[in-house]
Amino acid sequence: MQYWLMKSEPEEFSFEDLKTRPDRKEPWDGVRNYQARNMMRDEMKVGDGVLFYHSNCDVPGVVGLAKIASEPRPDHTAFDPEDKHFDPKSDPDNPRWFLVDVQYDRPLKRVLPLAELKDHADALDGLALIRRGNRLSVMPVSAEHWDYILGLESTESPTG
Repeated sequence: MQYWLMKSEPEEFSFEDLKTRPDRKEPWDGVRNYQARNMMRDEMKVGDGVLFYHSNCDVPGVVGLAKIASEPRPDHTAFDPEDKHFDPKSDPDNPRWFLVDVQYDRPLKRVLPLAELKDHADALDGLALIRRGNRLSVMPVSAEHWDYILGLESTESPTG
């Protein structure tokens, strides 16, 4: 089993939105970064754990847990000229972009803000999320980091 962190802007698609979808599942479409695409296409497996992260909001942070719920497949939004993720260079016979389904698991007991995660930089050394300048929307999380982050949800926030 592998672990991932997947970012979404809550104004675009929130963890609560995922909860309300049929079967609490949604295709993770619109990824247009080759490194993130490669992880989705080549490394993600059904059952892998996901830290669902809200970005570009007042308090960015990990808000819930999800899991990978499908094998990777071509991202259909790349072929639809009416979709905001349309890519005119993408070809259905040789797809450039891929997606997986993500399924809701549970909310965290409390949001784990990015600022707090950065306060644990020593324990989370190597976690791409806290690396300066990292903007990937999909990133791997080691089992050790996964366990450490989930351990933080039961502790009191330093801000009380």
